[in-house]
Amino acid sequence: MQSCSNSGNKEDAKKEADSTNKEIKAIDNDDSRFMTEAASGGMMEVKAGQIAVQRGASKDVTAFGQQMIDDHSKANAELKDLATRKNVVLPDSMSNDDMKNIDKLNKASDKDFDKTYINMMVDDHKKDVAAFQKVVDNPKDADVKSWAANTLPTLQHHLEMAKMDKDNLDKKK
Repeated sequence: MQSCSNSGNKEDAKKEADSTNKEIKAIDNDDSRFMTEAASGGMMEVKAGQIAVQRGASKDVTAFGQQMIDDHSKANAELKDLATRKNVVLPDSMSNDDMKNIDKLNKASDKDFDKTYINMMVDDHKKDVAAFQKVVDNPKDADVKSWAANTLPTLQHHLEMAKMDKDNLDKKK
């Protein structure tokens, strides 16, 4: 499996991977784009989780951050294995958009960090659940569908956890 990197230049690693996959046509373009997006998003979830473990003020936020590290690291490894089997190039770093989320977390004040992180996780997991559900409902590649279907319940659980944590933080105003 190849990977695309944005080290040393402004090029978005996800866009590079998408372009390469379009050229090699190992699998359907929609599936390869889904995989590169999931790879970038998974890296963002792990990095954001690491920041939450370090900076989170509430026990719920640090526990959620650790769960993101654990679950998304596992999903990322499974996705890499799938990409290798399907000859799909994944980015080896986050997209510029996902990096903006990390920058936002790093810039959040200590006072606002927990809410910034949890709001980001609610929004991100809503998008993730929708994207994974779309692949499950409209499969092109059976293996990609299977990975998405196996990962979807975890993402749905993350979304519910994030919503509960958000509600708890909102009550503490």
